[in-house]
Amino acid sequence: MSVEQKIELKRTLGLWEVTLSGAGIILGAGIYALIGEAAGLAGNALWISFALAALVAVFTGLSYAELASMFPKAGAEYEYTSQAFGRGPAFVIGWLIIFSGVIGAATVALGFAGYFQALFGTQIVPVALVLIALLSAVNFAGVEQSARMAIAFTMIEALGLIIVIIVGIPHIGSVDYLEMPNGLDGVFQAAALIFFAFIGFEEMVKLSEEAKDPERTIPLGLILAVSICIVLYIAVAISAVSVLGWQRLSESPAPFGEIAFAALGQRAFVIVSVMALFATSNTVLLMLLAASRIMYGMAESGSLPGVLALVHPVTRTPWTAILLVMILGMAFSLLKEIAFVANISNFTVFLTFIVVNSVLIFLRYKKPEAARPFRVPLSIGRLPLLPLLGVAFNVFMLLQLSSEVLAIGSGLAILGGLAALIADRSSR
Repeated sequence: MSVEQKIELKRTLGLWEVTLSGAGIILGAGIYALIGEAAGLAGNALWISFALAALVAVFTGLSYAELASMFPKAGAEYEYTSQAFGRGPAFVIGWLIIFSGVIGAATVALGFAGYFQALFGTQIVPVALVLIALLSAVNFAGVEQSARMAIAFTMIEALGLIIVIIVGIPHIGSVDYLEMPNGLDGVFQAAALIFFAFIGFEEMVKLSEEAKDPERTIPLGLILAVSICIVLYIAVAISAVSVLGWQRLSESPAPFGEIAFAALGQRAFVIVSVMALFATSNTVLLMLLAASRIMYGMAESGSLPGVLALVHPVTRTPWTAILLVMILGMAFSLLKEIAFVANISNFTVFLTFIVVNSVLIFLRYKKPEAARPFRVPLSIGRLPLLPLLGVAFNVFMLLQLSSEVLAIGSGLAILGGLAALIADRSSR
């Protein structure tokens, strides 16, 4: 049976599943794992950092929505960049997206391990490694199983956020919400870090070939998921600093559990920490799923070794790609420092988003007559303004990262360029 036939048989995801899967991967990432680290940078003005990060997500999300409606393919960014700039740059973007998913999964696995440590006193790195292995097995079992698990976990993690918002209501007004211990620089740096919490909307387009009516379902699901998360995030940020203040929040390895403990006691700490385990594991699952699918898509098109396009005859999933993604995710988990690992992932994402917004602008000129079931609003002639703002905001965020992160991220991009050259020569 061919890969194409398999995908057609798996086209079972509707708007409800796509929206919840997108909200699940967004909600489960940095909001649980990185809110403490971000509070240490932004102080009680943490909510402003979330609002700034949301602007980047909105501008770039709209670009993804238009491109997904034009090219409903699992390859997503690879496909878009190839249409605009050719296979070489597309390879580099696909390469970066794979590493974004892999490093993102490692980041959130470390966040999971932090909550697990708070509950059971275990070591962080071994727990992160075991989690990645177990969820790779779920990924191997099939996309429908992964989607069902994601939907169930999404309900739990959303409930965890709502609990934090509710317990914070009596404390609203208890702190100065404009307190910035590190000034605006700290707020901007926190925005760059906490943008990791918004990563996920771009992963939704990789489910295009497994969704019903993808030209409508993917753009609408993407917009709904981002909107839901923006509202929840800002409310959670205000509630979190209201209960703990930025100092205590920044010192906790299990920040949501600490909020629950301060407001309601030990039992609430346990309940919310367990919810955090579900939330973070959900995100790891979906990031592993997305990274393996784009790796498979690039291999199937001949850009990566063909062995990575092998599909298991029983589960009909790309088992070799899943295995390699698992190994890479485990390797990055060994770095242990969650904020550092998250920012490496953010580098790959910001660079990718700069290219994606540029692709949309370029295609408005290169293919003005192409069908666009969804179209980004606000243009001057053929020039779309919001993607232009998306490029500017992503460049600004990129410049907030540390020199060490910029060096490692640039190294990954250069390796991708070299791999693209090798792949191009071998195909001749």
